[in-house]
This record gives sequence, C-alpha cells and structure tokens, in this order.
Amino acid sequence: MGEIRVGLVGYAFMGRAHSNAYRQIPFYFPEIESKPVLKVLCGRSPEPLAQAAAAMGWEETETDFEALVARDDIDLIDITTPNNVHVAMAIKAAQAGKHVFCEKPLAMSLAEAKQAQEAVEAAGVVNMVCHNYRRAPAVSLAKQMIDDGIIGEIYHWRSQYLQDWLVDPQAPAVWRTQKAIAGSGALGDLLAHSIDLALWLVGDIDRVCCDMETFIKERPPLGGIDATLGASAGAGEKVKVDVDDGVVALVRFANGALGTMEATRFAPGHRNYNFFEVNGSRGSLRFNLERMNELEYYNCADPDGQQGFRVIQATENVHPFMGVPDDGGRYWPPGHIVGYEHTFINTVADLLVGIEKGESPAPTFADAVKTQAVLEACQNAAEAGGWVQVE
Repeated sequence: MGEIRVGLVGYAFMGRAHSNAYRQIPFYFPEIESKPVLKVLCGRSPEPLAQAAAAMGWEETETDFEALVARDDIDLIDITTPNNVHVAMAIKAAQAGKHVFCEKPLAMSLAEAKQAQEAVEAAGVVNMVCHNYRRAPAVSLAKQMIDDGIIGEIYHWRSQYLQDWLVDPQAPAVWRTQKAIAGSGALGDLLAHSIDLALWLVGDIDRVCCDMETFIKERPPLGGIDATLGASAGAGEKVKVDVDDGVVALVRFANGALGTMEATRFAPGHRNYNFFEVNGSRGSLRFNLERMNELEYYNCADPDGQQGFRVIQATENVHPFMGVPDDGGRYWPPGHIVGYEHTFINTVADLLVGIEKGESPAPTFADAVKTQAVLEACQNAAEAGGWVQVE
C-alpha cells in the first residue's frame, strides 16, 4: 500500500499523543509496510494550529473539516476533538470513504453511537476507537492469561479509575465539566476506560446499579476560553458544572461474575490511578496504570507458605508488543520500562495493520456501542435509583 495519509482533527493533549504515535511507527514497527504520512492537521484557530503543525511535523493545516474530508489525498481521519462532535465527524468521514479512528467515548448517547456504527459499516471503512489502555503490554498479557484459563472461571471484577485534577474548587471550568460538550464527567471520561477493559477481559455486562455526584456545582471560567466550549462567563460570574465528578457502579456480567467500578476526579493523591483486579477460581490478576509495566499474578496452586502475589515485569520479548524478529526487542531491553506514549504507538500500529488487511481492529465502533450501552445504563440507573438492564 505504501502510505496511509492521515488527517488529524484536534491538536491538544490527545492530538499530541496521536501525532507522536504516527511519527514513531517507522522506528518501532518497521515491519508495517504502510507508513503513516502526517498530511493535514485540522483545527479552528489558524495561529495555534499552525504552531502545533510545525511542532508536531504535519505537512499542512486546514480549518474546515468539510474541506478535509473532501480531499482525495487523505486516507484516514483521526478524531481527537471534544466528545460532542465525534459522531458527526465520523459519519461524514465514513461517507467520504475515509477510514475512521476516534477518541473515546465514541458518542454522547447510545443512539448516536449506533448511528456512527451504521455509517462506518455501510461505507465499509476500517474503524477503531482509541481505548489505548488495552495495548499496555501488561494489560494485553492479562488478556492472554485469562483467555488461556490460567486464573480459571472468573468470579469478580473490581476497578478504580482515580484522578485528582478537579479537587481544587477554584480550578476553572473546562469543556470536560460541561455536559453539552462532554456528555458526562468521570462517567464518560474515566469509567468508559474501565468498562471497555471489563468487557474485553471478562465479557458482556447484563445490568448495572449506579450512583454519581457533582461535588463542586460552580467553577470560575477559564480566561479567554472559546465560548463555543461552554465554559465562558461574564465578569465575576461562575460557570455551572453539570456533569458528574464521581461515580460508583455495581455490575453483573453475562457469565455470572460480579463487578464493582469507581471513577472520580476528586481523589487527592491519585494522578492517573487506573486499577483493575480480576479474581478467578484458580488465581487473580491485578494492574495499576501508575505502575504500568507490572502485572500482579496470584496462583492458588502455589504451596502453603509460598502463596502471594508475584510481580511480572511485562517487558520481555515474549510479552505483547515487546518482541520483534531480531533479538533486540521492539522497544528496550527487559526492565527498561515503556510508557504511556507507547500505548498509543501500539494502538496505531494495530490500526495501520488493520487498514492494510481491510479489517477493523478492536475496539471497533461496534465494540464502542457496547461500552456506550453500559454508560447509558449507568446514567439511567443513577437517575432511577436501582438496577437497570443494559440494552
């Protein structure tokens, strides 16, 4: 195929992470035949857009999304915008015959997510949602061990995704605190990751019971923020926060397993604590993103007096994403850690291979619909005050 020419929409935090991933593919994944070309960076504000394009290595810039998708020299549209425009952009890209890569959550609602799925499937384009934590080597190793039956029949899932960047009541309102832009707060921002991992590692979720809370109801406006992001206010006024700050959920899986999930941006001391533990009939696994190279494993078959969690450093050539045909390994020697950025590199690598083969790598838009169904059930359960069936 030669080249996959990319049009990236958005150049902030996620735009930087995606840009870096495309740039690193030829270095870390030389076996991938189709090389990504950083063709067009798209955004609304010409001056910062041009600065970002120059810093990240994009060939051109574009301020009109319609013009971007109409170009014949773009193969892949990558969407890293705020959540409220994901679906509209994904549908337009698919209808223009472009492959679509979209940040999570895919949509603002289950109905929207289904529309996006229908569009990409009708167009026959490769589609993928960026749940990058699946491709931390230690998490992919957990998937292998579960599929191989190493921990046996799964009984429990428990997860916590804890951050603390909104604890200060004087922290300004941003688009992630505005329902019209984000759709939800910790629910869609953080718990969506936990739900995706739970669906992947354990299986489908049948029903949920959930509660959530907004702890700080108003915040100062972010100076100079674009009014279209919904966080502007007049002099001396505060911005209403209408998304959840924290969420807790009980879940029942189709295979009979029980689950607990918690997500918050109000957990002082936790910068990015994405944790899960899986308990089975033969053992347990647990993972903490803040120690992302480690997977902890407990084996019930260990002899008395020698039982306990062991730490697997998932940096060997035999571990997912780490090995290549030469003996040097894909990244670094064992024990030389990989980082957050490598989860995006691994994700983009699978996306490019999928485009080469004409196959959508997981999580696809169809997978994202399952995640969105659980998110919506959580929202409905919190409002109803009881258990809700997942559609």
